[in-house]
Amino acid sequence: MSKIIEVEHLHQPGGWLSPGYLELGEGGVILSVSGTRPDRGVDERLSGFGVPGLSNLHSHAFQRALAGRTEFITGALTEDNLWTWRKAMYRLVDRLTPEDYEAVAALVYLEMLQFGMTGVCEFHYVHHRKGGAPHDNPAEMSDRLIAAADRTGLGLTLLPVLYAHGGIGKPVEETQRRFVHSVDDYLRLIETLRSRRADNPHLQVGVALHSLRAVAPDEVKAALAGIEAIDREARLHIHVSETTHEVREVEAGLGARPIQWLLDNVGLDPRWCLVHATHMDASEIAGAAASGAVAGICPLTEATMGDGFFALPEYHDAGGAWGIGTDSHYCTSTAEELRILEVGKRLHLNRRNVIARPHPEGAAVHSGRLLFDTALEGGEQASGQGGGALVAGRRADLVILDPDSHVLLGHGPQTVLDAWILGGTQNPVRDVMVAGQWVIRDRHHPEERAIRDGWKQAAARLFA
Repeated sequence: MSKIIEVEHLHQPGGWLSPGYLELGEGGVILSVSGTRPDRGVDERLSGFGVPGLSNLHSHAFQRALAGRTEFITGALTEDNLWTWRKAMYRLVDRLTPEDYEAVAALVYLEMLQFGMTGVCEFHYVHHRKGGAPHDNPAEMSDRLIAAADRTGLGLTLLPVLYAHGGIGKPVEETQRRFVHSVDDYLRLIETLRSRRADNPHLQVGVALHSLRAVAPDEVKAALAGIEAIDREARLHIHVSETTHEVREVEAGLGARPIQWLLDNVGLDPRWCLVHATHMDASEIAGAAASGAVAGICPLTEATMGDGFFALPEYHDAGGAWGIGTDSHYCTSTAEELRILEVGKRLHLNRRNVIARPHPEGAAVHSGRLLFDTALEGGEQASGQGGGALVAGRRADLVILDPDSHVLLGHGPQTVLDAWILGGTQNPVRDVMVAGQWVIRDRHHPEERAIRDGWKQAAARLFA
């Protein structure tokens, strides 16, 4: 028997329905959407603004444990950037147990749901024991992430990472041995994880190449050929062009800038997510946008690391797809990530509304709506979760924004997304549904207390 939900204001790709009616069927799929009350009545009424859940397209869950623990300097540093921060991250990796991994992931996945994210692309590279020996179950650490997602109810696109080198032509460091696979072993891991989907219909398994620094050209091509034979629709993610240091290293080692090398040597298409893509030249912007690949922007992590500004207006104007991730989880807020993306470029360019362009018919173009809708589409493309819009045939991922929250008081559908994304700091997310099942009601998750306790115990072990 289907279920009908009435939502006071319901987000649609072209506007809003006030009210809107969602009919949900088996497996949490949307059967129909209408602005007309059905004859059979409704099963549930919801006040507020109903929007689709957003897919977070880039996460390193374990790095949430470092938030607030690296914001200081000692001695006379000649530089303080991603590469110096990485040393602290590697010290954390050395201490990380499977139990800690699951506990930290559960907390950050809970936080994502609380801020209106209903899916995550987990870029997962801590595979082995300290020193590099595999666990008795080679998929142990992956299974811990799956367990954390199951516990919270978050949709998971698991992206095991292929990692082979410490830099172009360089051996791995001692800590990096926890990350390393041969291409053959990596493909076996992918096959193992794909078998987990039989018991978990909301688990997706994609592919991640750590970077062109950590995976050599022949390994890139061998891995892609292997994945093509397994699943031609698998999502393909890669770290690329995050820093000027990375761009220079790839240019020196491979003879081209990172995105240009990918365009010339493996081709890009809509399956690809180019994580960070911070430092692109004009040719790379044009080529990546035309390919249909998604640029995976992680605004607060990139800001915290001092990486630089993503070319947001240029890439968007070129028709490029993009979405947002929370990467190291200095923040897990949909609104905060999109806000720093937009207002950071306002500071950079000394003007307002940098992503919006005038409508040809003179209608108002709202920056908050444009930011949210673009990130929504890009996140779904990168994750393949099946949501991304409240329309028939999609997964029922529904987020209810509370009209009585301070940030939304007095707003209607026309400005509600501007208010949420750009207008305040209070989190208005009240209820969250994933695949037709409520996982947060009235801001409450049934596992929150236990998840918080598990996090505190893991933090005590990791930072004793």
